[in-house]
Amino acid sequence: MLAALLIVFREVIEAGLIVGIVLAATRGVAGRGRMVGTGIAAGVLGACLLAAGAGRLGAAFSGNGQEIFQAAVLGTATLMLAWHTIWMASHGRAIASDMRALGGAVSAGRRPLAALGIVVAIAVLREGSEVVLFLYGIALSGGVSALGMVAGGALGVAAGALVAVLLYRGLIVIPVGKMLSLTGGLITLMAAGMAAQAVAFLQQAGITELFDQPVWNTSWLLTDESLTGRLVHTLMGYTAEPDGLQLFVYAATLTAIWSLARAFRPAPRAVRAPAAAE
Repeated sequence: MLAALLIVFREVIEAGLIVGIVLAATRGVAGRGRMVGTGIAAGVLGACLLAAGAGRLGAAFSGNGQEIFQAAVLGTATLMLAWHTIWMASHGRAIASDMRALGGAVSAGRRPLAALGIVVAIAVLREGSEVVLFLYGIALSGGVSALGMVAGGALGVAAGALVAVLLYRGLIVIPVGKMLSLTGGLITLMAAGMAAQAVAFLQQAGITELFDQPVWNTSWLLTDESLTGRLVHTLMGYTAEPDGLQLFVYAATLTAIWSLARAFRPAPRAVRAPAAAE
C-alpha cells in the first residue's frame, strides 16, 4: 500500500506542478481552465487504456512464459524508474522554465490555446503510464493485495492533488526539490528491488542458475510472509534468503542509478559577488 501511495503521490505531484505552472503563467486567458481540464481528462483516459491492455497481455502468458513475461515487466519498470530518476535530476529546472515560456506565449497570442491542452495531456499521460507500469510491477513482485494497491493509489492521488493545489495557491511553502529528492531515493530502492525480483523470476523459469545459492538467511529476524516483511519487500526489495545474483543485480542497480543521477545533475548556479565600489 505504501509503495503504491509513494509512486502515485510523486507522479501526481510532478503532473500537478506542470499544470500549476501553466495555469499560473496564463492567468486572465479566457478558456484556459476548460482546455487544461480537457488535457487532464485525455491523459487519464490514455493511462486507463494502457492499464487495460497491460492486464490482458499478462493473462495471455502461461507456464514458463508467465515468469519470463513477469521478469520482462519488472525489468522494464526498473529501466523506467531509473530513467525517470536520472531525467528528473537533469531536467527538473528546464521543465519549469519551458512551461512558463509556453504560458507566456499563449498569453501573448503567439501560441494557440490548444497548446495548453496538448502539453497537459502529454504530461498527465506520461506520468499516468509510468504509474500503470510501476504498479503492475509491484503487483508482480508480490507482498501487496489488490485492495492495498487501490487504497494506496487513491490516497496517493488525493495527497498529491492536495499538495499541488496548495502549492499553486501559495498556501504552503515546501522545498519541492528536497521532497522530490527524498521520494527519488525511495523509488531508487524500489527499482533495485524490482530488478532483483526480475532475476528471481528468470531463475524460476530456468533461464539462469548463476550464483543461485542463498548468501544468508534472516528469517529469524524478519520473514518474507510477515506483514512487515511484505512491506519492506515492496518498498526496498527485501528477501530473507537472497542469492548471489540477486544481491549483485540489486547493488548494481542502486549504484548505476545513483551515479548517473549525480553525473547528470546540473551544477548549482554560482552566486555573483556584489561589485566592489570604486
